[in-house]
Amino acid sequence: MPEIQAFRAIRYNLGHVGRLSDVVAPPYDVISPEFQEELYKKHPCNVVRLILNRQEPGDDEANNRYTRARDFLKAWQEQGVLFTEADPALYVYHQHFTFAGKEYTRRGFMGRLRLSRFGEGQVFPHEETHPAAKQDRLMLMTTCKANLSQVFGLYPDETCEAQNLLDSAVSGVTPLEATDHLGVVNHMWPVTDPKVIAGVAEVMGSKPIFIADGHHRYETACNYRDHLAQMGVLTPDHPANFVLMVCVSMEDPGLAVMPTHRLFTGVPELTAEELTARLGDCFETKIVGQGPELATSVWEEIEAENNQGTIGLSTAKDGRWVLARLTAAGKAKMAEVASEHNEDWQALGVSILHRLIVETLLGVKDMPKPNYVHLVDEVIEGLRVGGYPLAAVVMPATVDNIRQISMTGERMPAKSTYFYPKLLTGLVINPLE
Repeated sequence: MPEIQAFRAIRYNLGHVGRLSDVVAPPYDVISPEFQEELYKKHPCNVVRLILNRQEPGDDEANNRYTRARDFLKAWQEQGVLFTEADPALYVYHQHFTFAGKEYTRRGFMGRLRLSRFGEGQVFPHEETHPAAKQDRLMLMTTCKANLSQVFGLYPDETCEAQNLLDSAVSGVTPLEATDHLGVVNHMWPVTDPKVIAGVAEVMGSKPIFIADGHHRYETACNYRDHLAQMGVLTPDHPANFVLMVCVSMEDPGLAVMPTHRLFTGVPELTAEELTARLGDCFETKIVGQGPELATSVWEEIEAENNQGTIGLSTAKDGRWVLARLTAAGKAKMAEVASEHNEDWQALGVSILHRLIVETLLGVKDMPKPNYVHLVDEVIEGLRVGGYPLAAVVMPATVDNIRQISMTGERMPAKSTYFYPKLLTGLVINPLE
C-alpha cells in the first residue's frame, strides 16, 4: 500500500534570496547548455548549481560537478540561504498555465512516498529508462544525500478527495509564488496540521500511483536505498526509504498531456509516393499537400479524429505530407511484429510509428534518437531548417493509456507522454540523512 508522509523540507529563505522565481529551475533533463548558462547568471544561488552543475576544466574524482553541488548545498544551509522547515509538512502545489489557448490550474501536493521496486508494490512505471541517466542521478544523490527534484506521480481519485482536504486547509492563505521561464505561475503552501496530513495519508493508502515523469529519479532513489541497505546503515525509518513526489489526481481537470512529435534522421529519403508504397496495405494513405506550414492542418485533423492509429508524415525529398490511417491489415501486422507486447501497447500511436512504420516497413534498425518536439510550430521550424528526411506528428498517450498499460507491467516507448507544464525544481528539497 502506498505510504505518504509529511517531511521537514529544506527551502529557500526569501529574506536572503529575494524572489523565489530567481532561484528555481525546470527539471535538469530539459535544461539546455544555453539555458543552464542563463540560469547561472540569473542568481548566484539558483538551484541549477545543485541539479545540473557545470562541468569545469580540470574536473577529477575529488572535485567535480557533483562535489560542487554538495558544497553549494552545505554552504547555502550554513549561510541561511536555505533553511529546514520547523515541522513536518505536506506541500500543496498549484500550477496556473495556458495550454492550447485555454487557462488551466493543475493541483497537486508534495510529500514523501515510501519506495517499492516496480512490480513489488503499488507504484507503476509507464516508460523505459536509460542506465546513463540513472548513473548520473545516483552520483548526485549519493554525493548530496538529498532528493533535489520531485518525481511526478498520478493516482486515481474521482472526487479529488485527498487534494480537496489539502486545498481546504490552505483556503485564504497567501501562497509562496514563483513564475518560470515559460510564464507558468507556481503556488505552494505548507500544511503542517497533523489531522489533515493523516487524512491525506489514509486516502492515499489504498490507491496505486503511476509515474508520469521522473522514472530515472524514482529508480535512482531505489538504488540509493538498496546501497545503504547493503552498507548496513538503513533503518526502517531512514529517510532514504522514501522519495520526494508530487501527487496529482488522474481526474484533475488541470492535467494536460502534450504530444511528442518526431523529426527523424537516419531514415531513407523518400517521396510521398515512395513512402505510400512502403506503407502498403497496412495504412490507408492520402497525400494532403506540400510545405512545412501544412503541419498545422494535418495535426488539427489528427487531433479531431482522436485516433492513435492516425499519423501525419512529412517526406523531405518532395516536401509533401501523407496522412496515414492504420488498417485491419496494419493492426494484424503490428500484432505480429510486436507480439511480445499486449494489445494496449500495440495500439499506441508512438508504438505504431516506431515499431511498425520505422522499424518494419522502412526497415530501419538502431536509428539515431529523433529530435522530439511538442509544438506544431517546432515541427514547422525543423522542416524549414532541414536535415530531417522524415517528420511525424502523432497523438500522445492518454492518462487512461498509462493506467491500462502500466497495470499489466508493460512500459511505453520513450517519449510517449509529455505532461505540461514541468514541475518546478527548487521549491522544496527532501534531505536523505
